[in-house]
Amino acid sequence: MNVPEPYLGVWQRTLLRTANGFEDRTTRVFWLQTESLHADIRIPEPRPRSLEQRCLQAGFAGVTRVEGDLCRWHRVIDFHPASPPDVGRMTFVGPDELHERALDGSYLEVWKRLPGSQGESQAQWLTDADTGVRSACLLRAGTFFLFVASRPEPLREDASLVRQLTTASAEQAERMLDMELSFGRIDSTGHAWRIELSTLPCRLGKALLLNPEPTAPLTTWPATRLAKLGAHAPAGGWLRVANPVCRPVPEEDFA
Repeated sequence: MNVPEPYLGVWQRTLLRTANGFEDRTTRVFWLQTESLHADIRIPEPRPRSLEQRCLQAGFAGVTRVEGDLCRWHRVIDFHPASPPDVGRMTFVGPDELHERALDGSYLEVWKRLPGSQGESQAQWLTDADTGVRSACLLRAGTFFLFVASRPEPLREDASLVRQLTTASAEQAERMLDMELSFGRIDSTGHAWRIELSTLPCRLGKALLLNPEPTAPLTTWPATRLAKLGAHAPAGGWLRVANPVCRPVPEEDFA
């Protein structure tokens, strides 16, 4: 619990500007931050449909560490393996606008907090009951949620997704892209958690959850409610764990 309160909530990226002058204002990017865990989903517009287009999607989840104006997102689950360290220099521009700059000046991202995303910040990390290899998490901030689950078949960690896809068959490529990140909104009663954005097109408009206890913290939910979350829950279900298992954070990432 080392994330300062001003960071909590759901942030939508409204601008990416790189040092070479490229700008992106259309990709739908949402970052949900709780007191210790984060999740991030990035879907290009128009919505990807082919395998090649779906490769442009991105997203991750893990532990957040803040020191001064530096923020590091330690990616425990990542749509794109072999990602570089994710560290930004953060500047608040008022209470609901945040500017993230690369330490080397290579990019600027402008984030704006969504109304209704403050107040209720909860997180639950999960692992599969079959092997303990897969991970998932369910995060909530106000009236928003983000569910992330690692692939049923893990990818190599020493090569990018694009590189691995180049030598894959169509069937293998489909499995490589079959990782769920689903973002949505909780209705006014708290009983329906409806998916509005997902890396899996078949999940759009579906309910992640129906009829949970609207006032109960995620950490107190019955195990059966969490066991079958997502499109590809393990056969033995998900089990709650206190915290994700993380590799040590290199100190030079904060240099």
